[in-house]
Amino acid sequence: MVWKLIEVPGNPSPPQHSTVDVVAANIVPKLANALIRQLNQVCPLENLRHVKRVRRRVGFGENSELSIILCLSTGPENCSEGFPEEVQKIVDNYHLSPFIAKVASCSATSKEEWEEQCKLWPTSYHPPHDIDGASGFKEEELPSIFDYMRAAMQLSQVGNAAIIVDPSSMEIISKATDQTVHHDTSRKGNKCDRVEADNSCSLPEVFEDKADDLLLSRSRFCNGLDREVSCINPFGWMKQRSTEENTLPSVDGFLWHPLRHAAVVAIENAAYRDRMLFPTSTIEPKLNGDVENCSDDEPAKRLKIVTEDKEQPAEPACCSDLSERNRPYLCTGFDIYLVWEPCTMCAMALVHHRFKRIFYAFPNPVIGALGSVYRLHGEKSLNHHYSVFRVKVPEAYLNGSSHFSVSS
Repeated sequence: MVWKLIEVPGNPSPPQHSTVDVVAANIVPKLANALIRQLNQVCPLENLRHVKRVRRRVGFGENSELSIILCLSTGPENCSEGFPEEVQKIVDNYHLSPFIAKVASCSATSKEEWEEQCKLWPTSYHPPHDIDGASGFKEEELPSIFDYMRAAMQLSQVGNAAIIVDPSSMEIISKATDQTVHHDTSRKGNKCDRVEADNSCSLPEVFEDKADDLLLSRSRFCNGLDREVSCINPFGWMKQRSTEENTLPSVDGFLWHPLRHAAVVAIENAAYRDRMLFPTSTIEPKLNGDVENCSDDEPAKRLKIVTEDKEQPAEPACCSDLSERNRPYLCTGFDIYLVWEPCTMCAMALVHHRFKRIFYAFPNPVIGALGSVYRLHGEKSLNHHYSVFRVKVPEAYLNGSSHFSVSS
């Protein structure tokens, strides 16, 4: 078995050739426009927006006859009664003869599927744009994608791990592990790594730092209910918390907290990196969350448009403007690699920070938000959407083969 990349769609694929019954009627072409306007007002096809209201009947030449959808069918044989009152008036006024027709219940996801749908009734088809660039992946990216996932798995000594990558430069922006409980290995395997402003991190450094003591354990990754993973067991911290002191221990200036899942900590580290690379004149809150010295006038987050201070000298203002122009807005366009599928909280954090692609290796059967239980990335009401992929890890690598090539 080799490494594989599988896209996790936002909406589960409907059964092939799934159809629904509608009530239609044959009409003469000159009545089409008037009937379309009336029917769209009194009986819009809200759940069938991909279906065209009118179908041209084939084989009638210049005197072709059209068929129009009147409404959804309420029964298998209900062609002459049970219409909405307004639709019944239209049927009576134009002396129409209704009949039952079948149409595709969901929009087509491929050209081939669309062609099959149109054999029943014409539908609209909108092919996805720039699959290889904007939302999907290119074939030449696969070795790097698998390498970054392997790096995330090696980082995951205990619990989940996350690595944020800028795909345009192939630079690791930040990396982190769960910080919801205090482990004995916190100084080593669960240490929160930041990418400093003057010391960017590349992929080979991740492997060099971990060396021989990071061989993977099949039992650790294949146990579907790993109790140490915060996204799978979000209340696992309570058991340890009840036996410890009232104050959670601090590591590297951060307090252990039940909400500090790997993805959230990685996002925080990316923000810390931005503050180091693009310093501003505003007073920054302490890293441990102390905001007592921050005024109410300070911005909660960087705005998309930054105005210049007219009182500053012209030259510093120009430099400041250049710095702000190069500063990324949140995590826009970045990828994140997670060992375990994120929970709903982490998945929403990834939405808010405008990630481009999410990669995870192992499903979360308890509260997985990106395919296993929920499909948050398919929620149409959200103002941002990212693509989700699952990386299938070979059995040989899970068994601890350090010589297994991820690009095979």
